[in-house]
Amino acid sequence: MKLMSERPFANPEAAARKLVELASGTEPVQDGRIHIEKINAPFLYTLKASGAEFGVGIKHAVERGWLELHESGTYVRLLTMEAAN
Repeated sequence: MKLMSERPFANPEAAARKLVELASGTEPVQDGRIHIEKINAPFLYTLKASGAEFGVGIKHAVERGWLELHESGTYVRLLTMEAAN
């Protein structure tokens, strides 16, 4: 008997792709900046993902060159949408 359902964003690749999708649907505010809470809130509260899944997803997206995370952690920039597709 399975007590818990599979977590759809436990895979770093799946989490990263969803974060890029959320970022691409968000209007940048200045210089392509997307405030981190604009992708964090829907990921955590609407999609019911965990904070760990968010962290791993961001890290994976940065490593792949899909997102740039500012050193302060307050915003990201979408680098390329084609790579994530």
